[in-house]
Amino acid sequence: MFSGIDEVDWASMEHAYGPADDVPHLLRGLASDDPAEREAALDGMYGAVHHQGDVYACTLACIPFLFELVVDPRVRDRGGVVELLTSIGGFDLDEDDEAEIDEDEIEGAANYAMAAAAVTAGAEVFVGLISDEDPGVRLAAPLALATLHRHPVRVLALLRERLPVEPDEEVRLALVEAAGRVALRHRPLAERVGQWLGRLADRADSPGLRLAALAQLARCSPDGLPGDVVPVVSGLLREMRAATDGGTDPGRDGADGAATGPERTAKNARAVGPEPSGPAPADAEAAGTTAVDTGAPDSTATDTTPAGTDALGLTTADTGTIGTGALDSTTDTGAAGTEPGAAHRAEQTAAPTLLGQLRALFAEENAGHATPWAADLLRTLHVGLDDRVADRTALLADQLRSPDRHQRIDAVRMSGGLIRAWRGSYEELVALVGEQVADPEPRLADAASHVLEELFSLAAPAADALAARLAADPGSWVKTWAGGPPGLGSPVKALARLGDPRVLPALAAALELPQVPHDVGAAIVHLGEAARPLAGALRHRLAEVALDEETYDRASPLLAGLAGLRAGEAAPEVLRVLRGAPEYRGEWLRTAALRALGSFGPAAREAVPELRTLLRSPVAAARTEAAEALWAVSGDAETVLPVLSEGLRADQAHDRRTAAAALGALGPRAEAVAPRLRALLAHGELWLRVDAAIALWRVTGRSGEATEALLADWERSRHVRVRVAECLAGTGPVPEGSAAAHVLRSELASVRRHNAMDGGYGSHDIHEDEKLLALCRTALRGPGKGTTT
Repeated sequence: MFSGIDEVDWASMEHAYGPADDVPHLLRGLASDDPAEREAALDGMYGAVHHQGDVYACTLACIPFLFELVVDPRVRDRGGVVELLTSIGGFDLDEDDEAEIDEDEIEGAANYAMAAAAVTAGAEVFVGLISDEDPGVRLAAPLALATLHRHPVRVLALLRERLPVEPDEEVRLALVEAAGRVALRHRPLAERVGQWLGRLADRADSPGLRLAALAQLARCSPDGLPGDVVPVVSGLLREMRAATDGGTDPGRDGADGAATGPERTAKNARAVGPEPSGPAPADAEAAGTTAVDTGAPDSTATDTTPAGTDALGLTTADTGTIGTGALDSTTDTGAAGTEPGAAHRAEQTAAPTLLGQLRALFAEENAGHATPWAADLLRTLHVGLDDRVADRTALLADQLRSPDRHQRIDAVRMSGGLIRAWRGSYEELVALVGEQVADPEPRLADAASHVLEELFSLAAPAADALAARLAADPGSWVKTWAGGPPGLGSPVKALARLGDPRVLPALAAALELPQVPHDVGAAIVHLGEAARPLAGALRHRLAEVALDEETYDRASPLLAGLAGLRAGEAAPEVLRVLRGAPEYRGEWLRTAALRALGSFGPAAREAVPELRTLLRSPVAAARTEAAEALWAVSGDAETVLPVLSEGLRADQAHDRRTAAAALGALGPRAEAVAPRLRALLAHGELWLRVDAAIALWRVTGRSGEATEALLADWERSRHVRVRVAECLAGTGPVPEGSAAAHVLRSELASVRRHNAMDGGYGSHDIHEDEKLLALCRTALRGPGKGTTT
């Protein structure tokens, strides 16, 4: 094995962490008899040689040796190597990607293309691995074939042929998943695959397999889903519970711990490395850990379908060397029920690697869960259901009523994903999530609290449940961890974001801690005047803050809280901090203090001399921020206008934006700077254009050219829409039939949240989108008018 490995000039190549001269050691580690060494080697391959999916010259040089490993039956844990190869070779560059490649990315793109070609050229190897004796290999091979093999029709027939004789349930699910992947990558085959999946969903011998078929059907042929998909899936979940534990939940009486089915460990690279890329959906709401297999050896059962036929309607001419077609689902005889692979699992030892840590987390997360893969199937189904929000909501509501805590945990997390990405009516769903915050299982209660934390006003149906949790569990008020400041617990943040005064005892207690939680100010901002009783404590803590290198960390949450309350009586304490700001993070502290003083308005008149002094600062940002605060406190337009006008010429776009916003607040008093603001409408910085257009509208009182610029940027970037809608709402109603009315109504008609992203999300996404919807309605009807849909 590894013939010629020492002849490769590894030292001349690099990986993510420097010279690649350690790659031969990693490759040999993958073939080691020591399971810990194998794990460390695979961890190193993902961490350096294929770091975050990148392909380097050394990655390409590894490919032949990785193929040697996967075909050698003496090598253990080959499934992880199969998945590594799948990831290396599975990156697709479509035409849009190729058009966006710049000069710095040409080499990387070429490496991806060469990797895809090299792994695809060797993909015939995976055909034999689909019936390998190692269940981990059998689990990884289907996706490798679906992603990399050049003959998708042949792959489909092979997957169908294998399904009836495969004894391990998770491998069977992987076969179905791979068929869906083929249909997604090769759309002309989607209809035939969909027909087979429909039959499988109707007649397969296990509820898990039927659920897998429905999930893939939703992805590749959603029109083939049954009209009553929600009750069908709910029934399958009940069957799965009954089959594994008699329908009971051992956690309900506090005995949650004993596994009722084969324990599964996250040993595969699928749980660690990136999934091979392709056109499959990658919705952030469907993110989750993929379950993996440790099942039984291959069965010796034989295919009984007449030669030359296939239920997909394929002939031997379609399938190449595969001469017999796949069995239909009605003849499926495979069974999973024994406890196979015990010796294989016994080898898996704890190791200080990312793989080892993820395996341990996976095992802890799924302790007592007989079907941990069910959550992945449901996530896939939800992605396929896409904008069928009512169906998805009904399905999650049913899951949240399940006696199985694991199903409820999964449903809570998926509920967060659904609400985060799609607009809909969620009152019932949120109330059901709220019921989980009182559950004695910490993972379930914490998951529910975290979801509610992100809902802001949409969490209202769970307000009583959150308040009850706070009253019953003061330990949930503040979270602490090593290496960072404490933070408010999710129940506290959720209730504060609702503006519910029942959270005040928790916030008062937080202000008495030796170190104030970093997010207490934001919570007070959402409470507004309801938090007025906390003003005294905020002033007291701010007066105690030492003026040293940690001043910003200690003072910023207090300053934010005082600004939210517009607590002008705290001006002396704020001025003390402003005057004594240390050099370290002094600019940030100055910004926070000036923002607080500006929020106080005329109540902060004693700060006027300090603000006038700052107008002469050599720092452009300090001058602009001081002028903005001075206007809010004194209304002295004559003094601040020259400073803000000069701020429009600042070197930094951020400083220009601050100046533009402040000039807009001056209104007609700043009309003299309209030409400078107008010139900024052609600036290359998106946000500066938006702020300049809004300011121009406010200082001139004329909407024409500003609206045109704002609507153009509305179409260019979804991220500016809230800011633009705020302007339109403040000057509405917009004329019926106008371009502005059209874009506002189009936004209201969309079921997808404007800021929903594939592959990530922000903690305020739901709040921002709901704010956008409210602003659109206000802009259409005008302030103080009735509702608009």
